[in-house]
Amino acid sequence: MSQLQKDYTSILDVDLEDVQYLLNLAVAMKADRYLHSDALRRRTMTMVFEKPSLRTRVTFEAAIFEMGGYAIYLAPGDIGLGTRESVPDTARNLARWVDVIVARTFEHNSVLGLAKYASIPVINALSDDEHPCQALADFLTLYERWNDLKHVRIAYVGDGNNVCNSLLLLCGVTGTSMSVATPPGYGPPDRIVEQAKELASHSGAEFHITTDPREAVRSCQAVYTDVWASMGREEEAEKRRKIFSDYQVNSALMKEAGPDAIFLHCLPAHRGEEVTDEVMDGPQSVVFDQAANRLHVQKALLYRLLTGRQ
Repeated sequence: MSQLQKDYTSILDVDLEDVQYLLNLAVAMKADRYLHSDALRRRTMTMVFEKPSLRTRVTFEAAIFEMGGYAIYLAPGDIGLGTRESVPDTARNLARWVDVIVARTFEHNSVLGLAKYASIPVINALSDDEHPCQALADFLTLYERWNDLKHVRIAYVGDGNNVCNSLLLLCGVTGTSMSVATPPGYGPPDRIVEQAKELASHSGAEFHITTDPREAVRSCQAVYTDVWASMGREEEAEKRRKIFSDYQVNSALMKEAGPDAIFLHCLPAHRGEEVTDEVMDGPQSVVFDQAANRLHVQKALLYRLLTGRQ
């Protein structure tokens, strides 16, 4: 594997070979929950979380447990990352006690700082810039259905946030095409779009950025959305409800995509806002398959980073 040597802080840390390896291993681990059950015996993972979590915390803790290891959860008040103690000092301390750091932070630079100063692997479990573990789970969900990711087109509708950023970058790596529809001024950062296009120049992925959700979902195999106000932006929620009202994924929008399209959401969902109950609980929804796949891709990631095996 050419790039995934120590850390997984961004999709930019992996190449196509890495992704194929992780997805194939995740498939095998999903088929046999206790494959490599002793691979991480006596290994310890610490989880540095500035944000609350259901899926991320449970799946990472279960992942290392199922491979023989142990997890230590550190809530926001336990460390005070960058306030009570600097990021470099936190990283240097943790590196002397545990084998891997899983960080869920506000600032992306906090994850990068931990990776810079820790001699052990650091995994980005979500930052304001990216959600790379979620993107791997999303692509495992697509891979299970279509296998050849180059023939899949994703439509992302809503806020151009960290989830959208990681999806764009991973599409660039794998050659998967993607359309993004957001209200004016709420699209993904130009920097991310340019990085994705650079990756696409080698993989063949095609990107389309628009403000029209119906245009985005036509001829796609997967329709993806996320909350309109991410963690840390809750004070904007009421304002965003008005701005994003035409970007709800409902049965009418899913009809534009077609009967074979699937619906994805990284969860938690604000039902009645970005998605209706009819879509969320309908036959096209695979949101709980996505959630399940967080466990399997993160097991593959921990195995790869902590054992170095290919």
